[in-house]
Amino acid sequence: MAKAEPEKASFLERLKQIRTAFVFTAKRDTLFLPLVIVAVVIPLAAGVIAFLLLGSPVWIAVGVVLALLAVLIVMNLRANTAMLNEAEGKVGAAAAILQTMRGDWKVTPAVQATTQEDFVHRAVCRAGVVLIGEGNPGRLRSLLGQEKKRTSRVAGDTPIYDIQVGDEEGQVSLRKLRSHLLKLPRNITAKQVSALDTRLGAIGSRPPMPKGPMPRNARPPKGAYKAMRGR
Repeated sequence: MAKAEPEKASFLERLKQIRTAFVFTAKRDTLFLPLVIVAVVIPLAAGVIAFLLLGSPVWIAVGVVLALLAVLIVMNLRANTAMLNEAEGKVGAAAAILQTMRGDWKVTPAVQATTQEDFVHRAVCRAGVVLIGEGNPGRLRSLLGQEKKRTSRVAGDTPIYDIQVGDEEGQVSLRKLRSHLLKLPRNITAKQVSALDTRLGAIGSRPPMPKGPMPRNARPPKGAYKAMRGR
């Protein structure tokens, strides 16, 4: 039976998502509102000047469209920065970043975990399988090794990458995690991504992510993610 297509967000829902992202960013980024004002004023002023010089009202409309586009670009960039600032140093921050990845990314948080709040998260993507660890480097080496061995039994020849998130040598910082992941080569198709994620999901239930000190506001509200991803 064919899988039902997910419903697209309505125009009103999209507006609510944009508003959520706007409010989230404005509360956490003092530069955000000044940058928004600049993003609005410059295109509108250019449109008015072009209208006065050329006499066509089309330039006013062009100025309005460019202003809206500029605001969305500023919001997207500053919201990502605000999200990283909020998440950095919190338990589960890497999982929060992973869950904002767009495209063929199937993310399963905390496939391995310890009581000391070390975590290994799994992402199945066009690169293959990516295991992302956050926590104590010594314990993570063991956790990543265990999960890589378990995953290889199902993944076969599919490439498996392991990454430790942190600021020590050989680790990838939280701020560079997204760009690092996007640089990975494409080794499998989108159809293979879905099939592999289904097979990996059947090899056993993951340990629950403990209710650690990570507060709810350690990442943007759900609507903020959708607004950033929906652009």
